[in-house]
Amino acid sequence: MGHNLATWKLLEDMLLELKKTGVNLSPKIVDDLRTAKSMLKISSVEGSHGEVLQKTEEYLFIVESYLVTEGQKVFGSKWVDELLMRIENAAFEVSEKTNFEEDKFVTGVPRLCKWIRIDPINGLSTKQITQLAKQQKLEVNQQQNGKLVICGQQEQLKSFLKSLSMKKPNKTK
Repeated sequence: MGHNLATWKLLEDMLLELKKTGVNLSPKIVDDLRTAKSMLKISSVEGSHGEVLQKTEEYLFIVESYLVTEGQKVFGSKWVDELLMRIENAAFEVSEKTNFEEDKFVTGVPRLCKWIRIDPINGLSTKQITQLAKQQKLEVNQQQNGKLVICGQQEQLKSFLKSLSMKKPNKTK
């Protein structure tokens, strides 16, 4: 899976590089990259490696093919050769940057809700932050790593952040 994860990150970076030049990326390619990312997350959670990883590789190959074609037009063959070399070496480059633990993937958040993830602030306990969020009619979920995921309507979140920033931490010794 590490190879696919590193390949996914590389392809994402290359698509962003291509987009910076003004190329309008195909929505299907962007969706394929997102799908590959989701499938990688699923395979890391449930441990299924067979069919899920095979499908992930298919999506990654589609994105890679698109990048080769569009990259050739914009940057030339030297860029494409470098891209292909980096993809080939991705099996050996499993980077800490591609760790999903701190990513934007959050389960349990209703589809239409906006959300934020925060660390309990020094001097403000998880309980205080939770109470403040509930006053704004926001939903609060605590993650295993101690961070809080707070979700609700955008205006409620803005109001929560504003009141959180004005809240003075309790000084405890």
